[in-house]
Amino acid sequence: MALTTLLGILFSNNKKKKMQLFCELYEFNEKLLLNLKFGKIPLSKIAQEYPIICKILQNELIIEGRDGEFVNNYFKNLGHTDAISQIDYLNERKIYLKKYKDDSLNDYKKYGSLYIKIFFMVGILIAVLLA
Repeated sequence: MALTTLLGILFSNNKKKKMQLFCELYEFNEKLLLNLKFGKIPLSKIAQEYPIICKILQNELIIEGRDGEFVNNYFKNLGHTDAISQIDYLNERKIYLKKYKDDSLNDYKKYGSLYIKIFFMVGILIAVLLA
């Protein structure tokens, strides 16, 4: 039972990691917008508050697939234009980030505990069959 429950936790961790990434990225985007409008703090200093963002800035692969491409494109386009263009870019990304954040949060709520429960039940079923 413990092994199957552990498998459920591992499967739910992917959903949790995705949810944490997009929540942090959304907050980071908001902070960048405020910084571009009212302050001039370097990007690396803003990112220090967000552990996942720091890992991404150090070129670590956090997430794969289409979501990973979206995150890579987001960071690839930061800092290459003037402040006004960056504000426009960040405002545009804000809409997409909100959608990704909401989708990943709903996905985690829906499937995160479901995986654990299903694998726990599979463990109980295996225990009953072996007994």
